[in-house]
Amino acid sequence: MKPGKEEVGRLYGVGVGPGDPELLTLRAYRILSRVPVIFAPQKDDNSDSFARSIIAGVLENSEERVIGLVFPMLRDESRLTGSWHKAAESIWEHLKRGEDCALVNVGDPLLYGTFIHVLEALRKSHPEVRIEVVPGVSSINAAAARAVLPLAINDERIAIISRIDQDEAVRETLRNFDTVVFMKLQGMFDRLLAILEQMNLVEKCVYVRRCTTQDEEIVRDITSLKGKKLDYFSLLIVRR
Repeated sequence: MKPGKEEVGRLYGVGVGPGDPELLTLRAYRILSRVPVIFAPQKDDNSDSFARSIIAGVLENSEERVIGLVFPMLRDESRLTGSWHKAAESIWEHLKRGEDCALVNVGDPLLYGTFIHVLEALRKSHPEVRIEVVPGVSSINAAAARAVLPLAINDERIAIISRIDQDEAVRETLRNFDTVVFMKLQGMFDRLLAILEQMNLVEKCVYVRRCTTQDEEIVRDITSLKGKKLDYFSLLIVRR
């Protein structure tokens, strides 16, 4: 092959689902089985990658092809930007040699996924990059399935909130949508519980932690969670 853009490898953003390896799609399995390099996000150099653990049990010899990318667990976007660009350049080192790569993402890559930030950084610095996204089962869908709770019926409306900034905005969302899903509950649950109690919605809630894994927990009496440190991989479904 002649030198040029046609030699640039393709980056696959692969959703690996919420935790159960059996929820890995056939397409995700096929792509991860053949790409020479797989990138997996982790919060620091000494931490395990949840996405990496999902694929480890189903892909033979995957460990020798996996490279960890560090993304600190911070909300300060200005401090995170450097890690996104560093990850993008690490991936580009392989893509520019013509190697196809995959970046695995828990859940779906385009729903609050780390992949989104890497994608934006790559497109900015290397616009010739070739991208393909493989959707995955999101934790929202999986949690609803495990709780056997419909997310929306007919013309109902659903909202997703990943961070509480203003209490009144949360109240307005709860008033205007039939189902509201709250993600990333650590550090904000007691505030949210107070709002739900004020609006008489506590009995309309289901809390799900690490759905589809051996550590899964489903709680319908959410008042029992008050004051507790909640898992990062948890969510609350409120269905009026």
